[in-house]
Parts: sequence; structure tokens; C-alpha cells
Amino acid sequence: MTATPVLSSTLLLTLLIMVGLVFFIRASTKERLETTRFVATETQSPSQMVDDLLAHFTQRAYTPLPRQLSPDNPRIVLSGQVQPSFFLAVFLTTLAAIGLLCLGLVLALLSPLGNWGLALAALSPLAGLFYWQRSSRVEQIILDLVPDQPAVKVTGHRDELIALRRSLDYKEI
Repeated sequence: MTATPVLSSTLLLTLLIMVGLVFFIRASTKERLETTRFVATETQSPSQMVDDLLAHFTQRAYTPLPRQLSPDNPRIVLSGQVQPSFFLAVFLTTLAAIGLLCLGLVLALLSPLGNWGLALAALSPLAGLFYWQRSSRVEQIILDLVPDQPAVKVTGHRDELIALRRSLDYKEI
């Protein structure tokens, strides 16, 4: 069978989609750090706010690292093991299977050797394995007292900051 322009363009588009899929799978393991500032209310001191933040993150399985609090280093660092999501691993494996199956179908139409391209779908569990290995890591939350302001700067994973906003009602600046 000869390659028609339709099959060639379909192959090109499928390869472009595969490139996007590879970058999507790689991005699933990327650290998403954000920084936000929370200001203390009139009835609350920054040290009380830090105690509330420590209690919140300790409840979420973060442990404070040994610290040296001094006027020139008002920083508290917490560390915690982030577990990968089983749902996301299955989702990425499914997406990889669909993408590789599509590529295999196009290659099967273009190849005189038959349906050998469909075997590419057998590589899809590698996407879930890649995600599982790369997303299980130790992450840190950093609490910095803002000098000359009744505020605390919190740096951490985006999802942890979202959970913090939901559970504690602090004003952000």
C-alpha cells in the first residue's frame, strides 16, 4: 500500500500529539511551588499564626526540621513525603495506551509488515511507572516571618497552599 497524503498528514499529526503526550506525562511530576503571604489579624500575633501554621502542616504529616531562629533568620522549614496518586498513575497509563494505540494504527496502515505497530500500546505502563517513581519525593514547606510586618510568607507545593487556604481563614496579601 502506498502512503497517500492523507495517511502522511495523519502520521504527522499523530506524532505531534505524541510529543504533547510525552510533555504532559513529564509535567505530571513537576514541582509546583508557590509563595503566598498571610497577614495576622488585629487579635492575633505573627507568632500565634506561625503556631497555627505549624499545627496545620504537622497534621498533614509534615515534620519541622531543626531550626535556628534568630532575628536575622526567622525561617521554619517543614519536610514531608509526598505520595503519588494512584488515580493519576492509572490515568496517565490509559492516556499513553490510547496515544500509542493511535500511533500503532497509523503505522499499521503505512507499513507493509502488518499490525506490528499495535504492539506499541504494550509500552503504556511505562508512563504510569515513570510518574510513580518521579512523584514520590520529599517536599518542603518554608515559613518566613516578614520583617516589619505582622505577616508570614509561606512557600510550598500549590496543592498544600490550597489546602491551607481552605482550612485556615487568613487574609492574603
